[in-house]
Amino acid sequence: MLYYALIFLVVALIAGFFGFFGIAGLAASIAKILFVVFVVLFIISLIAGRRRPPV
Repeated sequence: MLYYALIFLVVALIAGFFGFFGIAGLAASIAKILFVVFVVLFIISLIAGRRRPPV
């Protein structure tokens, strides 16, 4: 998922370089959303991994 966030970030930078502001804004917002989802899932996996398995 972080891979897709980075891909959309690169697309946003390239689109911004060429001046396509609508495309750049859309790609940047998608990259931000995917990054936040990745961070939330990462934190959840850290919390879930610290629990001890039932005996």
